[in-house]
Amino acid sequence: MKLAFLFHPVKDLQESQQYYEGLGMTEAWREGNQVLGMSMKDCEVQLMIEEDEHDLGPGGVFLVDSVDDFYHEHEAKLNFVKIPCTIPPGRYAIYLDATGNPIRIIDSTNKD
Repeated sequence: MKLAFLFHPVKDLQESQQYYEGLGMTEAWREGNQVLGMSMKDCEVQLMIEEDEHDLGPGGVFLVDSVDDFYHEHEAKLNFVKIPCTIPPGRYAIYLDATGNPIRIIDSTNKD
């Protein structure tokens, strides 16, 4: 697992983008009108802001080789609140750590 993003749910993507740009961040990528990646100077980890998943709160997004393999290997011992699903770069799932913090995992299996 490698930390790829810090996830922050937001109420207004455009307003949040302006806020983070005011802190010196720049847009790195965008998925439609709901998800935006922000780059920080001299930092590999990006901030991902999204108008979704407000009930789960912020947390890390970790890159794994295969979300499906990770899910099947850990399904019995981890509390998955979102089973693997397809997103533009590949697959995505969420489980909660021992104190209820969301841990998001993604892979980049969709290279089309």
